[in-house]
Amino acid sequence: MEKIPGWIERLLPKLNEISGEIKALEAKIESVDKKSDIRIDSLRNEMLSKFEAVDRRFDAVDSRFDSLEARIPVMEKIPV
Repeated sequence: MEKIPGWIERLLPKLNEISGEIKALEAKIESVDKKSDIRIDSLRNEMLSKFEAVDRRFDAVDSRFDSLEARIPVMEKIPV
């Protein structure tokens, strides 16, 4: 094998250091990504819960309107 040129030999430790820093950055990015996924899932669940609560309230209002609509024909017949 041929001997590695001196400038490459001097550059290798720096490249190894940069490689280590890149790996550390990747780990930090993955950590932030996991945290943001957890937060997004939490917000999603909270929003779904609130939408379901609103939906239940609309169902209650619909049922009240249905009850009133059922009474209207009876009320109309009373004066007659």
